[in-house]
Amino acid sequence: MCAARQTNGPAGVAPVSLSLSDLLAALGLFFVFEGIAPFLNPRGVKRAFSKLLDIGDRELRIAGLGSMLVGVVILFLVR
Repeated sequence: MCAARQTNGPAGVAPVSLSLSDLLAALGLFFVFEGIAPFLNPRGVKRAFSKLLDIGDRELRIAGLGSMLVGVVILFLVR
């Protein structure tokens, strides 16, 4: 059975506690995921990086924005 989340903050938002260990764990997980592709397929990563040079700044910014938005949504759902 799932317990209901306590809502003490404004507008029914639960307060979030974030510690340094949480941030370091997230950073460590980021580096693990970043290292998987170069470890498993270094040539593929080199090809992908070389193709990045052909992508325009606008498209790259849009991709970066999309990535950040997905990250924020995931953080919102998890926290």
